[in-house]
Amino acid sequence: MRFIRHQHLVQLTHLPYVFPVNCYLVEEQDSLTLVDAGWPINAKDIVKAARRIGKPITRILLTHTHVDHVGAVDHLKWLLPEVQLYLSEREAKLLAGDKSLVEGEANVPIRGGLAKPGPMKAKPDILLKEGDIIGSLVSIAAPGHTPGQMAFMDTRNRSLIVGDAFQTRGGLAIAGQMRLLFPFPALSTWDKRTSIETARKLLELKPSLIAPGHGNLALEPQHLMEAAIKRADKELSPFNGQS
Repeated sequence: MRFIRHQHLVQLTHLPYVFPVNCYLVEEQDSLTLVDAGWPINAKDIVKAARRIGKPITRILLTHTHVDHVGAVDHLKWLLPEVQLYLSEREAKLLAGDKSLVEGEANVPIRGGLAKPGPMKAKPDILLKEGDIIGSLVSIAAPGHTPGQMAFMDTRNRSLIVGDAFQTRGGLAIAGQMRLLFPFPALSTWDKRTSIETARKLLELKPSLIAPGHGNLALEPQHLMEAAIKRADKELSPFNGQS
């Protein structure tokens, strides 16, 4: 996996030039927090990266439960049995195989490759709500790509790990905006209108950096976020519907 460090954040990327799937190690004083877990084959490379940094992984945070974000969890829990797994309360329903919508959510089918009960044995140790503090990170509800997706902001420098709320592969885009060079996040997005609301919310946080699930880090991303929101508004005019 490609290893790129920026301050307290290390981006690990599987197949960076073909089909980039990112996970992140966030460095604390004496430990590491892993955000997302890539594919099942990535577990040993994640552990090697932690050894390279010289600190143990003590937590795994999941932005959402699509298979390219949770794949290595079981293997990591086997290699590192003391690690605690964190996931949003809403996303835990999807992890358990319940794809039903809850009151107030857009009446749109949930899409994408969700981890099915059985293949992923690990269960969350801690269910997250917005505003929870995990080390130096604060959890932020970021629905749209999935109903329970979360983003995580580092309170030390305002770097923002966004899951698939944004992608940078093929150009910065909101979840649901099609990018021909990398269409997969758009194809697996639940509700585009909710994605735009989340994008506006994340823009208001004034992040110093966006760390996406797919693509390179984006430094000082405000103008790119604003442009993506404007494009999405045009694409989702009243004449376009939600698809």
